[in-house]
Amino acid sequence: MQRIPTITPFWHSPLFCYNIDMKKFTLYLMLGLTLLASFNFVQPVKADTPKIPAKAAMAIDASSGKILFAQNATTPLGIASITKNITAYLVLKAIDEKKLSWDEQVGISDYAFKMAQNAETSNIAISQPNSKYSVRDLFNAMMIQSADSAAVALAEKVGGSEPKFVDMMKQQLKDWGIRDAKIVNASGLPNSLLDGHLYPGTKDDDENLMSAQDVALVAQHLIKDYPDVLNTTKMTTAVFNKGGADEQNLHTYNYMLEGYQDYRTGVDGLKTGTTTLAGACFVGTTYQNNFRIITVILNADNADSNQYARFDATNTLMNYVYGNWAVDDIADEGQSLDDFDKLPVFDGKSKSVDLVASKDVSPVVPMANGTADNSKLSVTFDKSKDAELEAPIKENSPQVTATFSIKDDLGYLPGFKGSQFSLVAKQNVEKQNVFTVAWNHFVRFVNEKL
Repeated sequence: MQRIPTITPFWHSPLFCYNIDMKKFTLYLMLGLTLLASFNFVQPVKADTPKIPAKAAMAIDASSGKILFAQNATTPLGIASITKNITAYLVLKAIDEKKLSWDEQVGISDYAFKMAQNAETSNIAISQPNSKYSVRDLFNAMMIQSADSAAVALAEKVGGSEPKFVDMMKQQLKDWGIRDAKIVNASGLPNSLLDGHLYPGTKDDDENLMSAQDVALVAQHLIKDYPDVLNTTKMTTAVFNKGGADEQNLHTYNYMLEGYQDYRTGVDGLKTGTTTLAGACFVGTTYQNNFRIITVILNADNADSNQYARFDATNTLMNYVYGNWAVDDIADEGQSLDDFDKLPVFDGKSKSVDLVASKDVSPVVPMANGTADNSKLSVTFDKSKDAELEAPIKENSPQVTATFSIKDDLGYLPGFKGSQFSLVAKQNVEKQNVFTVAWNHFVRFVNEKL
C-alpha cells in the first residue's frame, strides 16, 4: 500500500518560526482577513448611474409601474403646482362619470377672483368677479398656464367647495395606496396666499407635500385612466375664452415642448410646479424607443440661477433611462408562449384549448452591452398548467393572466406587479352532448368520491 507523505505546514517549519513572531503574524492575519471581508461586502456603485441634480428624482415605466430610477424618492417634499395633476384627475373623473361636461359654464367665486388678482400666484386675467368660463377653458388654463384660480374654480365646481374637494383628493390618494401625502388645497399654493381660505385644521404656513414616488404614481394613474390629458399638456399655447371679454393666449411653462430651450422629441407633458418651499419641480413624460416613461424632479439644484434647471435635470434622467432600459419583445398578439400553450378542457368536444397572447408582450428590461437583457425577467401565471377549464369556451375569451416581472432592488410602484396580459382561447370549444356530459360527471364522481 502506498504511503501518503506527511506535509508539514509552512508555519510549523523552523525557518518560519525563526523569522516571524507568531503573535504578530496572527494579528496581521486577522487584520488582513477583516479587510478582505469588508471588501467582499461592499456593493459597487454602477459607474453610469447619475446623481440627478435635485433633492429627489424618480423614473418609471408608465405601463407596468416598474421603477427605473430612484433618488430619495420616498421622502415627502413640497410639490407646488404638481398638485394640479390630482385636481385634473378628479375633474376628468367627474366628466367620465357624466357629472360634468366640457362645455359646462363655471362661475368664478370671490375667492378665485381675488386669487387671480394676486401677483404672487400663477394666473389668468379675469376682468370681472362672477365671470363664467367653460370647463374646457379652465382646464386648459390650469394645465397649460398653471392658473391657480382655474384650479380653485374647478375644485369648487366638482366638490361644492375647495375643502370638500380636498377631502376628495385625500380619498383618491388613499384609494391608490398613498398614505404619507399632505394635501391642504387644490392649487398647490402655500396656504399663506389663500387669503384665509384654509382647509380646516391646517396652518397658514402649510403646503402640499408628497414624495417623488407618490407624484409618479399619481401621474401614472392620470395618463393610464385619462390618456387624452396629454392632448392638453402637449400644447404650448391655447386661446382662453375665445370671443369673450377675457380672451387671451395661454402659454406653457413646460420648456421641454417644441419651440423651447429644452425641447426634447417625444415629450408631451406633464406639469411644472414652483414655490419657495418646493423649489423648481417637474413631472414629465415622454414616449421614445417604443415605451413611455414618467419622470419626477423635486427641488432642482441651482434653480435660482438657472431657469431651466428642472428641465436639464429631467433631460439627464431621461437620457439615463433610455440608455439603460429597453423593451424586450417576448410575444406578438396571437402568438403562443412555449411554456404555457394550452389547457385541458372538461366536457368539451376537444380535450384541450390552445392559448395565445391577447396583445403584443414587450416588457421593459435592463440593457446589457447595448441590447435588452431579460436574464432577470420572470413570468408567473394565475393558473397552473394542468388547471382544467370547463366547456363551452369562446374564442378570444381570457383564460389565464400572465405577469412578467423583474427581480431587482428598484421594484415596482405600490399596487403594481409587472407587465400583465391575458392568454386567450385561440378557438371555440363546444360542449359535448348532454348524454356524454352526464357520463363524464358520473365517471368523475366515481373516481373522486368512491
